[in-house]
Amino acid sequence: MSFGISIEASTNKKQKPDPKNLVFGHHFTDHMFIMDYDAGQGWHNPRIVPYQPIALDPAAKVFHYGQTIFEGLKAFKKADGTVITFRPDKNFERLNRSNERLSVPAIDEKLGLEALRQLLLIDQDWIPEEEGTSLYIRPFVIATEAALGVNPSQKYLFMIIMSPVGSYYKEGINPVKIFVESHYVRAVRGGVGDAKTAGNYAASLKAQEEAHERGYSQVLWLDGVHRKYIEEVGSMNIFFRIGGKVVTPALSGSILDGITRRSIIELLRHWGEPVEERQISIDEVIEAHRNGTLQECFGTGTAAVISPVGELSFNGEKYTIQDGSTGELSKKLYDTLTGIQRGIVEDSLGWMIEIK
Repeated sequence: MSFGISIEASTNKKQKPDPKNLVFGHHFTDHMFIMDYDAGQGWHNPRIVPYQPIALDPAAKVFHYGQTIFEGLKAFKKADGTVITFRPDKNFERLNRSNERLSVPAIDEKLGLEALRQLLLIDQDWIPEEEGTSLYIRPFVIATEAALGVNPSQKYLFMIIMSPVGSYYKEGINPVKIFVESHYVRAVRGGVGDAKTAGNYAASLKAQEEAHERGYSQVLWLDGVHRKYIEEVGSMNIFFRIGGKVVTPALSGSILDGITRRSIIELLRHWGEPVEERQISIDEVIEAHRNGTLQECFGTGTAAVISPVGELSFNGEKYTIQDGSTGELSKKLYDTLTGIQRGIVEDSLGWMIEIK
């Protein structure tokens, strides 16, 4: 089923970047998908067009009231040239959960998946094949009604753009250093912390900037009420291995239901590893470090996949984890998940979707 998606092929193809020197999110493919929404008409005019700027009225609601959501997923190319994607259905399900929270009309998930399929087919030559690279896919929705007034927009654009990328962190699979934030607050239960909306990331920038100045890659957020329970890292969910058991913060309404997070939990349980989703305080983590039971810490996310944490900084103290090296379980998870994504490890859990 094509869903009536029209295609305008680019006549001015771009020069592709060197796949050995890719940075994250700086180059974009030749085409993009776009679809309009108007109240009373619904979503309409789905089309693939050459990648180009978009024109918006200065009064477009997205600029003033932040009504926007986005997603992130990846495509890969197997050794035989087959294009595959990692759990794209879960991304479109989450897109609509975010839409619901932000009062954005739902998008037909089957249409979204078909748009993605056609876009990947037309731009498949952009998928890099070097180890550690992928084609990052960014679906997003913005409110475009030209009107000032705090109420849901009557017009929207849904778009998909794609970018060949290397590692999200310059460290790659090597451990990153994380600063535990105890001053700023990102989100609270009942807010929009569990929606993938731009405001959550804007709220994190100041703390992230200050962490970078101290030499840290990212910020680990604590809950906004008690300022002691661990939530997530700016671009990742977080896991701890304590006394042989893997622990990650439960979905409380203020952290993102990460696709990679969910996949890691499923993979660990598939292996028979004990996993707990529960409330965990920074004090518990520090105590585990002091008594020697904190074995590993790692972040999970679409962009980074698995990112080991080699150091935590909290209240002026530095806590080195695993001697600052990558832990055994973190490495196994990274190798397995990236292997599944690249089609070189058996996909026994049925996560990969072939694009044809």
